[in-house]
Amino acid sequence: MAEEKSRKMASLAYHALEDKKGAEISVIDISKVSVIADYFIIASGENRSQVQAMADNVEETLGRAGYPPKDMEGYRNANWVLLDFGDLVVHIFDRENRVFYDLERIWRDGTRTTIEELEKQDQ
Repeated sequence: MAEEKSRKMASLAYHALEDKKGAEISVIDISKVSVIADYFIIASGENRSQVQAMADNVEETLGRAGYPPKDMEGYRNANWVLLDFGDLVVHIFDRENRVFYDLERIWRDGTRTTIEELEKQDQ
């Protein structure tokens, strides 16, 4: 199972996305199917400004908790922003690109989890 640090990072990112009204937030545990990361979080924003605000909030929230991003891509165009925190990768899409890239289908071998399940494991 994904380690405690990864779960904490995923929980913080989830709430940071939620705080900026991110839509359709999905958490996928990929720890058993990939060495890329333990978790993917995928969320949608309505427009460029919201996608950037969501990315800023995730970066700030995790940074304050001691988890600065290793890399960020796509911020300027903001149709798909990728934030790489090592054990956690956050994907923030506009709606059109989320449907086009369909990461949930690509990573269907991972385990979908809810924020409640993620936080229950931390207790």
